[in-house]
Amino acid sequence: MGVIRGRSVVLRPAQSSDRRRFREILATPEVARWWGDPDEEAAEACAPGEDIRSYAIEYEGDVVGIIQSCEEPTPAYRSAGIDIAVHPGWHRRGIGAAAIHTLARHLLDVDGHHRLTIDPATDNEPAIRLYRSLGFRPVGVMRNYERHQDGSFHDGLLMDLLPEELRMPGMPGT
Repeated sequence: MGVIRGRSVVLRPAQSSDRRRFREILATPEVARWWGDPDEEAAEACAPGEDIRSYAIEYEGDVVGIIQSCEEPTPAYRSAGIDIAVHPGWHRRGIGAAAIHTLARHLLDVDGHHRLTIDPATDNEPAIRLYRSLGFRPVGVMRNYERHQDGSFHDGLLMDLLPEELRMPGMPGT
């Protein structure tokens, strides 16, 4: 797992030294709403399981987010899921779109996946708009998909993308 360079972002493998910054990002109210315990999530992002790749999103030299892929290695089902968190101070600058596009292109072209998925909460409308703009399509609602820190369950929207559907951030039709 190496560094992946995009047009405006660099995705580099997460390191233990990223833990404090990841926790800062995950603890912001705008991000914490969609993620679990910031301490646990930051620790897991810095030491992911063997089927997960975790990257720091760097923009102009600053770590502004986390992006991960979870890969299905079985040849007949070779696909990957993506998860992302960007510090709210860097929202609405195209950084999340650039990071997703960069990782998606790598997963499809280099790693040979034939399908990508992403699974925002059904009420995370900004994320859903962003994912649609990149070419992800809704597949269906996963009821009671995830448990939040308060113990309640929330629905998730399963979205997927095939290689020919991936669009550049900011392209017409997005």
